Formats: sequence, structure tokens, C-alpha cells
Amino acid sequence: MGIRLDNLCRAVRDMQYAVRGPIVARAQELERQGRQVIYCNIGNPQALAQRPLTWVRQVLALAEYPEVLERAPGAFPADAVEAARTIARESGSGLGAYTESKGFLFVRQAVARFIQERDGIPSDPEAIYLTDGASKAAQAVLRLLIAGEKDGILIPVPQYPLYSATLTLFGGAPIPYQTDERADWGLSRQALEEAVAGAAARGVKARAIVVINPGNPTGAVLSEKDVGMVLDFARQHDLAILADEVYQENVWRAGDRFVSFAGAQARRGDREVALFSFHSTSKGFLGECGHRGGYVECRNVPADVLEELTKHQSVALCSNSVGQIVTYLMVRPPRAGEPSFAVYDRERREIQDSLRRRAAIVERGLNAVEGIRCNPVAGAMYAFPRIQLPPGVTDGQWCLALLEETGICVVPGSGFGQADGTWHFRTTILPPLDQIETVVGRIAEFHRKFLSRPQK
Repeated sequence: MGIRLDNLCRAVRDMQYAVRGPIVARAQELERQGRQVIYCNIGNPQALAQRPLTWVRQVLALAEYPEVLERAPGAFPADAVEAARTIARESGSGLGAYTESKGFLFVRQAVARFIQERDGIPSDPEAIYLTDGASKAAQAVLRLLIAGEKDGILIPVPQYPLYSATLTLFGGAPIPYQTDERADWGLSRQALEEAVAGAAARGVKARAIVVINPGNPTGAVLSEKDVGMVLDFARQHDLAILADEVYQENVWRAGDRFVSFAGAQARRGDREVALFSFHSTSKGFLGECGHRGGYVECRNVPADVLEELTKHQSVALCSNSVGQIVTYLMVRPPRAGEPSFAVYDRERREIQDSLRRRAAIVERGLNAVEGIRCNPVAGAMYAFPRIQLPPGVTDGQWCLALLEETGICVVPGSGFGQADGTWHFRTTILPPLDQIETVVGRIAEFHRKFLSRPQK
């Protein structure tokens, strides 16, 4: 019989992931043909000219190849050398050996200290798992929660398609809840209640709610009140919370701030709602996507459930050791007074200030175009503008035409979910400052021409 498309796993065939879908495949074809393509489809900072932090790359160089100190003594700051020595001592066998299933203990301890310093609450290193990016952490938790096709997970609309794709793969039921575009993509208790009630009418049992804060693709930043509302809702409906907080350092709008679910939960004295919080080295100002570092912290999760999560992690033996070390360097950066601090602080501020300026350029530039409406880019790395299209034209067709005519690769809003009768696209704000005005200008010119041309 052999291997054919029609006898492959149905779930894999049905799974969709628009961030690297057919439009991106076409972009790669054009690039191979010699066309210049600007990839605004994915949050991949270093692919769009963001320089790695000196601190991260110095320590990694020493950790991977300690002999460099013998060849170039004095070439590295003392704190980078000490960090590399800590890594060598605590890892025991270096970075070429498997770690324990949860990841290096000293890294998990550093993550716990980071959470304690961020939120003023204790954190248990044994309830922290180091993973190959936050995506693997989210998939591991979803794998535990989905026991059958009637197990549902609430996911926001718009949402990052990791969640819908994973639910398709694992045979679970998505329960979409609509965020309000007219209120800067805000959450409402009514929308959550309607989503749960609608699922129950279909015989679907809600098991958990996914919240992305700051939002992907919307850039919305949740307030303390918003987070508290979700905690109350989860408690009433006996739901776990999957808090996707990978953009916690990416808050751009004045007056907004990141509120962690763990911190808000502790301030409310809530010891009932199971909480899984995710963070990643790929976002923030590190942008270390290729090293695939991340973690999940688990709160109010029974010990026997954690044992099952550990078993699940054990099947892959461990996450990659270098990603674990980048996670360590993210949560244990140079401190004031240490030799590397001045360079680290300058690079961090330059990246964040540049991203803040780019967010403003994208928002302002797109809102100046007739037929495009862009909510404030309050956080994260993306804009999710609404576009006016002629009857019979889809956002996928618009995005493909944009790529073919301008070389700019964005993702249609239909890949993230959107309210009926609306069209959007997602773009990153990551092209460098000397390109971002050009990108916005090309989109504006293209859209004006697109609306004026005769449609087939």
C-alpha cells in the first residue's frame, strides 16, 4: 500500500499553521528566484537585523568552548567568565550531555528567583520545566489536558495559531472567545461566558483557558482588572489557565504595564486555580529564537499531575542544553556594578527604544491609509490592522498580491481568527528603523492601488 497522503494521520493533514503557510512558501520561492523579500510574517528579531546581546553570546562562547580562555585570557569580562564557570560547575558534564528531564536544576532555581523578584512571591524550582521554547511547553500542557474530542480549550480570537493547530493535532475541541476590536482587543466576561455556554450546548467540556498577554497578534496588554476577571472566571468554571507571557518585556504604550497571572493570583490569595505560565528566550529584547529556550511554571497543580508532566518530558529526555543556558542568561542578567552591566543595559535600552518607535511608526503609518484601521500597538511585536476589501476578495488573496508586488510577506488575519465580515493581516514591527518606513509606505501604496483596480 505504501505511504500516501490519503493514508497519513488525519489530524496532521487537518492541522493549519498560517504563520508558515502557503504565502510564506511562495515568499521562499520568490527569494530563490532572486527577489528581495522582507519577512514580516513571524516574530524573528535577529532575522531582521537585531544584533544578539553581547552578554549572551560571550557567555555562550565560553560555555561551549572553555578553552578559549586559555587562548585569549582577559578577552572577556570577569562576570561573563564567572557565569561560564558556574555553568561548567553546575552542569557537571558540560553542554553536550543530557540534562535531567525538567532541565538543569541551577537554571530552574534561577528562574524561580526571577519570578520571586518580578512578582514578590515564592516559586518552586521543582514546579518549573525548561523546554525548547514556550511552544513546546504549551503543547506539553495541552497534551495532558486533552483526554478526548469533547475536551475543550478556550482560545482567544484572534489567537496565535499554535493553539488551534495543537488542538487539531491532539484531537481536542477549540472554544473560541472573541476579543473586542473596538475596545483595543479587550476581554469581557460576557464573551467568556458565551463561549463556555456555546461549547456546553455542543457537548464540549471546557478544561482550560489560554490567555496571551501581551497579545499575539493584537498587541493588547491586559490590566490587573482583566487578569483578575479571568482568574474569577476560571475558578467559577473549574478551568486551568495557560498564561502565554512570552512578550512580558514588550510593552510600548505609556501607562500600560505587564501584570503576570502568578503575581495577580498571589495578591488575590487564590490557591485553587491551576496556572501554567510560559516564557521564552525568543521574544522580549533577547530575540534568541534559534536557541529554543523557554520554561513553564506550574502553580496549584497536584503533585501526581506534575509527575505525569515529568514523564511526558522524559520521553524526549530533556530540552536542548544551550537553550536552557540562554534561559539562564535571560533570567540572570548582569546586575548594576558588574563589569558587563553597562553594555547590557545600553543594548537592552536601544532595542526596546527602537521597538517602541517602530510600533508608533506602524500604527501611525497604517492609520493614515484609507481602508486600513490599526489599533494601538500597545505591546508584543505585531500589528493586526483591519483592511477594507472589495466584495469577493479575501485577506489571503490580498496578502499574496502584496507579496508578489512589493516583496513584503505578512499573514492573513484568517489564519488567526477574526470576527465574521472582517478582514485583517498580521505584520511584525521588527524591520529595522531604516526599513520600517519603507515597509509601511509600500503597504500603503499597494492598498490604495488594490482598492482602485478592477476586480475579477
